Amino acid sequence: MSTYIVGDIQGCFDELQLLLEQANFNPQQDTLWLAGDLVARGPKSLETLRFIKNLGQSAKVILGNHDLHLLAVSLGIHKVKNKDKTAPIFEVEDKDELLNWLRCQPLLAEHDEFVMCHAGISPQWDLAQARSCAREVEAILQSDKWPWLIENMYQNQPDLWDDKLQGIERYRYIINAYTRMRFCLPDGQLDMDCKLPPNEVSDTQFTPWFLLEQRLPLSKTVLFGHWAALEGYEGSDVIGLDTGCVWGGRLTMLRWEDKRFFSQQALSQ
Repeated sequence: MSTYIVGDIQGCFDELQLLLEQANFNPQQDTLWLAGDLVARGPKSLETLRFIKNLGQSAKVILGNHDLHLLAVSLGIHKVKNKDKTAPIFEVEDKDELLNWLRCQPLLAEHDEFVMCHAGISPQWDLAQARSCAREVEAILQSDKWPWLIENMYQNQPDLWDDKLQGIERYRYIINAYTRMRFCLPDGQLDMDCKLPPNEVSDTQFTPWFLLEQRLPLSKTVLFGHWAALEGYEGSDVIGLDTGCVWGGRLTMLRWEDKRFFSQQALSQ
C-alpha cells in the first residue's frame, strides 16, 4: 500500500496516466492525493474529472483556484476562457454529478504525517487554525449557499489575516490563502499578483509564504502545488509539486513512503 501525491494536472490526463503506469499505481491498494487544479488549460479536463471521481476512496482531492473557477463558470458568473479547455464538461449528461462532486472536495486534506493544500497555508495560522478555517469554507461550499460564496470570492482583499474577520471577508481570505497565495510581505500580508520564481523578484520585501520568518510552525509537512514557476520545491517541512506540465514542463508525483519522485514530461498538445 503506497501513498502518491501529484501536482497540478490541469487536464493533462494522458501525462497522468503515463505517470501512474510508471509508478505501478494500483487503486485497489494505493491512494492518490491530488493537489488541486484538476482542470483548466490541458486538453482533457473532462476525462481527468471522470477518472479521479471514479477512483472513489482511492483518491484524495483538494480544490485549487481553477477548480473553483470552473464552479463559477457553471453558475454563469464567468464564461469559459478560450485558453481553458473546460467547455466539454458542460456538454455531457453527467456534468451536474461531476460539478457537485467537485464542490464537495476540501481545501485541506490531512494525512498522519502531512497535510495537502493547493497554494499553501497562511503563515499566520497554526495547524489547528488551518483546519478550522478550511472547514468553515468547505461547509458553505457543500451547502445551498455555495453560489453566493463563489460569486463573491473574486477580490484580493482582505490580504492580512485577523481573527476578527467575519462573513465574506473572512471566507475570501481563507480561499485566497489556500488557492492563490505565493508571496508574502514581512508582516504576512499576501501578494496576489506576482507569479515569478523567487530569484527573479527584485522587491526584497517579497518572500515565498513558506520562507517567511514569522510563519507559525506546523507539526506536519505541507504538500502543495499552484506555483509552476518554482519548478518544484523541497524544503525541510514543505514540498512543492507543481512542475508546469500544462506549460510544457513535467507532471511530478511523490511516493510518500520512500520519498521517491516520479516525473512525466509534457506531451505535445
